[in-house]
Amino acid sequence: MNERHTSDARWVRLVERVRSDKDQAAFGELFAHFAPRVKAFLMKSGADSSLAEECAQEVMATVWHKAQLFDPERASVATWVFTIARNRRIDALRKQRRPEPEDLTWGPEHEPDQSETIALQQESEQLGRALAALPEKQRVLIERAFFGELSHSEIAAETGLPLGTIKSRIRLALERLRQEMK
Repeated sequence: MNERHTSDARWVRLVERVRSDKDQAAFGELFAHFAPRVKAFLMKSGADSSLAEECAQEVMATVWHKAQLFDPERASVATWVFTIARNRRIDALRKQRRPEPEDLTWGPEHEPDQSETIALQQESEQLGRALAALPEKQRVLIERAFFGELSHSEIAAETGLPLGTIKSRIRLALERLRQEMK
């Protein structure tokens, strides 16, 4: 048995102890090993030190709270932890791009005229019919991705479906919606 396999098996056992017993010592070992590596990974991807530290803390809290979602058949512990880190980084970037309340304009906004309102209502109804016509497996994923604002990875973690399946179904659903909306 090689050294890497032995190490992987050790991390799996530690996650299993966290999952089954909320074993703080096992979590401490995972934290000591992965937290600094996650922070370094985030800093290399452009996060400043404080953001990287905050995200690393959130990643490790996720490991503690969601250990039951880890599946050693699907990924190594390191892959799972760094996928969580990547998703946290994406979430942080999304938050940074959102305007702060003081950046938003105040006052009356342009009131659409009646023809704009009718066109928007008709388009919304058409989209509703197109969504309802999708196969359920595609419609559910579209709803989670767009209305639930979940990333493909988050949907995969929730549903247990492979990431490639999620992406394929969403791509097919979007293509069907485009056709229906023409």
